[in-house]
Amino acid sequence: MPEQLPRAPRGFTGRGAELTALDRAVAGVVAPLCLVTGPAGVGKSAFAVHWAYERRAGFPDGRLFADLRGFSDTPAPETAAVLREFLLALGVPALRIPEASDARGALFRSLTASRRLLVVLDNARSSEQVRPLLPGGDLCATVVTSRDRLSGLIASDAARPVPLGQLPPADSAALLATVLGEARVAAEPAAAERLAGLCDGLPLALRVTAARLAERPQWTLGSMAGELADEQIRLTLLDVEDVGVSAALRLTVQQLPESAARMFRALGLHTGSDLDRFAAGALVGTSPAQASADLDRLAAAHLLAEAVPGRWSPHDLVRLYARLLAPEADPEGLPRLLDHYLYTGLAADAAAEPGSQPCYSLPADARRPAATREFEDRTAALDWYAAERPALEGAVAAAAALGLHDRAWRLALVQWPLMLMRIGDGWTPLLEAGLASAELEGNFDAQSRTRALLGWVLHEEGRDAEALVHLEKAPILAARAGDAVSEAIAYVNYASVLDSTGEHERAGLLMVHAVSLADRTGHPSTQVLTLQHLAKYCLKAEQYDEALAHTVRAGELVSPDAVVVRAQLQIVRGEALAGIGRLEEAADQLKRAIVAADAAGFTEGSARAAERLSRLSADR
Repeated sequence: MPEQLPRAPRGFTGRGAELTALDRAVAGVVAPLCLVTGPAGVGKSAFAVHWAYERRAGFPDGRLFADLRGFSDTPAPETAAVLREFLLALGVPALRIPEASDARGALFRSLTASRRLLVVLDNARSSEQVRPLLPGGDLCATVVTSRDRLSGLIASDAARPVPLGQLPPADSAALLATVLGEARVAAEPAAAERLAGLCDGLPLALRVTAARLAERPQWTLGSMAGELADEQIRLTLLDVEDVGVSAALRLTVQQLPESAARMFRALGLHTGSDLDRFAAGALVGTSPAQASADLDRLAAAHLLAEAVPGRWSPHDLVRLYARLLAPEADPEGLPRLLDHYLYTGLAADAAAEPGSQPCYSLPADARRPAATREFEDRTAALDWYAAERPALEGAVAAAAALGLHDRAWRLALVQWPLMLMRIGDGWTPLLEAGLASAELEGNFDAQSRTRALLGWVLHEEGRDAEALVHLEKAPILAARAGDAVSEAIAYVNYASVLDSTGEHERAGLLMVHAVSLADRTGHPSTQVLTLQHLAKYCLKAEQYDEALAHTVRAGELVSPDAVVVRAQLQIVRGEALAGIGRLEEAADQLKRAIVAADAAGFTEGSARAAERLSRLSADR
């Protein structure tokens, strides 16, 4: 009876659900073929060998094992050589083993036709490498481990995948305890959990960490966690001699096709935690379709995960390794990414706020990407803003570091529709960084736009004194730049904050001046904005007829696509009608506002309209 398994792994912990999944995949299936897949360092080989030892009784005719070295510095064994070892283990005399690989495969399948045998094929690189080594009997089971998904085996041979992911914190702590002892780990449960997170729940990384701690009995788990928290040295700490995370990832990357390897290196340049195919294409200078194929290949190699459809992200240790390779990437990758975000930002701006003034014009030397994402509606644009927020914030810092200040301030402004929707979401540092770049570039219009938005955000944060410093300067800067649209918007923001601080008369004068400026530009969305604010001012002053007149005029100018603005106007109009005493018309306007706001996903407006309607009903 052949017994080729390597020694059982020591200190194996956890994986109860996955062991059960492998049991189910093997049970009741003719000639089961199972794929144990997962990223480098996740413990696939140990898992498969542990399972094989635990299920010894299920395979009375023996167990065969071959390391196919698919992800190794040493060459993979020839198929004929592996078959020769299998045949020798099955009792075939060396002199009776055929020379031809196909003949050896036929003999192997014949000898296994009636046996209850387990074959473990470890570290497979491809489906083609596995197929000639599959046994021929219906009672035989085959377990393949690979860093690749091996989708070909699933399609051609009905292979059943058993994916391995990160170890949960409790199992990670148990693994540390097998090396360090239960008492040392139990004394610092929070630090053990933090170590698990810093190691991405990878058994390989956890074992290296445990080995370092075992050599340093004076160290606490907390002190090791503090060291690993430094991203500059984390990968170095997770390598011991020739074993570690970097070495494992290097072997994975070197087996990739060149286009996928180039994509992986470029990911080290990315400014966020996840990305779509458009951003990926910009990083490597290729089409979104090719980028999608490369991303899928990286996902198949467990270097990326598609946690959200259409968005790929690496785990932290993979991201850090990609950063190490970033110097080998195309140096134009990051500038291309910045320009991709500028072009896409304008498209999102147009979808989120139809008819509004674009928040910037493109730099003269901006490079158009191979393709730009299209947004079907406001919701899609806002979803993109939300998904890309970390990457856009990173892009501002990256642009400033490269001295591309003309990109940095634009990237700081690009999310203004989301800022207004989530005004208290901590935008101040981003806008301050954008303002610094606008000042370094000496661009008066950029400074005006950034100060106007920053002032409004500070006002909403309750920091009116700081807000007024920016808002007072914004219209002056816009006038120096010769941009009447920016000047009108700046005056509106300034006047609104002045009004809230008690300077009502001056605020009213500036509101009227802003409307006059907007009328001179003939820019409808700016006219609507200024009229809307003036109407709100009149409401607070109980000048209901004037407020109604301003909303009526604004309604004639507003774009049919500007659903949020229309809803805002309907709310103000409803309040003005209520103030005049035209209660039925007021209720009708507020009901329409609720419908419009709900349709646009404008929850704040819907709630405000509903509150006004409830109050109106109570008054009636």
